[in-house]
Amino acid sequence: MITLKNVVLRRSAKLLLDGANATINPGERVGLVGRNGAGKSTLFALFNRTLHEDGGDFFLPKQWRMSQVAQDMPETDEGASDFVVGGDTRLVELREALAKIEAAYTENPDDADLGMALAHAYTDLADAGEHDAAPRAQALILGLGFKSHELDAPVSSFSGGWRMRLQLARALMCPSDLLLLDEPTNHLDLDALVWLEAWLQKYEGTMIVISHDREFLDAVTNVTLHVANAQLTRYGGNYSKFEEMRALQMEQQQAAFGKQQDKIAHLQKFIDRFKAKASKAKQAQSRVKALERMEKVAPLLAEADFTFEFKEPGNIPNPMLSITQASFGYMVDDVPKTILTNVSRSVQAGQRIGILGANGQGKSTLVKTIAREMGALAGTVTEGKGLNIGYFAQQELDVLRPLDNPLEHMVRMARELGASAKEPTGEQALRGFLGSFNFNGDMVKQPVGTMSGGEKARLVLAMMVWQRPNLLLLDEPTNHLDLATREALAVALNEFEGTLMLVSHDRALLRSVCDEFWMVGRGGVTDFDGDLDDYQRYLLEEAKRLREEAKEAVRKASEPVAAPAPAVAKQDAAQSRQQRSEQAKPLKREIAQIDERLAEAGTAKAAIEARLAQSLPAAEIAEAGKRLKALNEEIDKLEERWMTVSGQLEALTA
Repeated sequence: MITLKNVVLRRSAKLLLDGANATINPGERVGLVGRNGAGKSTLFALFNRTLHEDGGDFFLPKQWRMSQVAQDMPETDEGASDFVVGGDTRLVELREALAKIEAAYTENPDDADLGMALAHAYTDLADAGEHDAAPRAQALILGLGFKSHELDAPVSSFSGGWRMRLQLARALMCPSDLLLLDEPTNHLDLDALVWLEAWLQKYEGTMIVISHDREFLDAVTNVTLHVANAQLTRYGGNYSKFEEMRALQMEQQQAAFGKQQDKIAHLQKFIDRFKAKASKAKQAQSRVKALERMEKVAPLLAEADFTFEFKEPGNIPNPMLSITQASFGYMVDDVPKTILTNVSRSVQAGQRIGILGANGQGKSTLVKTIAREMGALAGTVTEGKGLNIGYFAQQELDVLRPLDNPLEHMVRMARELGASAKEPTGEQALRGFLGSFNFNGDMVKQPVGTMSGGEKARLVLAMMVWQRPNLLLLDEPTNHLDLATREALAVALNEFEGTLMLVSHDRALLRSVCDEFWMVGRGGVTDFDGDLDDYQRYLLEEAKRLREEAKEAVRKASEPVAAPAPAVAKQDAAQSRQQRSEQAKPLKREIAQIDERLAEAGTAKAAIEARLAQSLPAAEIAEAGKRLKALNEEIDKLEERWMTVSGQLEALTA
């Protein structure tokens, strides 16, 4: 159990916790939430023992093994699989101990004590999972979106975001009693995020997670710890439950309640206006869904640092753009690398499109081409007259200059737009506009490269709003936004009267603002008939299919390649293959049965070991010990039989 009693916590001169109290029970999954700067990351530093309380009492069981994602960018030529295996600290310790014992035993082979120590070291390694360490690591790597051919690629060959995924896999590889996750979804696409949720739901230890993804928090947490006003408040339930309880509390405060009613009235007015237009009926329905959530969301918006809205576009062409028989991709050493082919789509005025697809399938390539960041490799992309694109790049620095400050960005944009700019372009007006996005005082002169991810995201949003676009292209806009700002963005997008195309792993945002979905995958772009729940099921099935394909590829690669039979012996060779195939069938069936029983026995063994780790009466301990011994013996026999049958099967296929 983790306990905080009257804890005082400071970061430099800032008081973050003042007499805070909280309890986290073993096995609980805790979402740590609060405004940026409230002290969430500092509290993590207390949990991982890199920071000590300034007052009060903090207790965390000393015997608990802890795992968390390292924040440094790994610089190593070690292979991806070996790097992730290294996250299993227990295994690494036992390997090092074994190496020392082996070295000593080599020098003194007659030393009985060393021989016994060597036997114990091998047993300890087996119990720690040495035999399946590599497959476990590779399952984590593949689940987080890597390809099978990348399993042994050097860590240094991957980009920063992918290296952070390897750091996440390394943390998950570590057997732990306490798992600390600080924004684990930041570098993940939706397919990897769904896999991570499924993995964390099976995690048996205590977990504390900081995240700005509400659906992720809902899926993996059952307790919420709120940091506010230098205090900790515990709520039973996931983030949505916390939000409901928090809303009820804040409704009792008249000022917050007034803000909430203003937000609801503003959105209701928008819905009423759109319902009157038959052409806007579909979009109005999505706003109705947003209204249903407003009573819960408005208190959070009241805490937001700022809110904003997109102004009505000057004109809205229809269609916005047409894509005809196009191929999308990029150039590598003057050679085209095609990602998507034969794409024919049109984007109509008022459409609100969510772009789905597994990592690496071409979502960003599609968006960048529409955003004029790259050209189509073939076919045509025809824009409607007066098309004005507002583009949010996944990497904010793709559209920002790190050495320039926010005011210089705004001045340059105003100059480039020239006479077409519909907003005031004077420096004072631009300063005032930036102030509405919380760029006040000296911040307008601060180089962008020194800003946080959230501040860069706010600047890109400000630049987009100022341009009064009629088509918004948003590629992962929420990566660095806190929950309050994400909700403010959702409200602004719901009120936007132009066309929206959105790539995001934030399912709450996709559900809130999108009416239809495009699927990018297998080299093309198609309509996705279904909702996000259907898409999550599709992703899990697709991941399973890819894992099976990878296993089959490994199996085929390990089979010897038979030499082609001479023409005169073709019939005999065919008959021989048929005969061997028939003989192999019962062997394959037996291997499948053994695999199934091994899985069952392994599950039963893990359950008994978990029971033995608890405080049990002596009689139950003895009975569990007998059952564990029987299971170990059965597993040994099954593995021995598996080796025998596999050898027979290999001889048949050789």
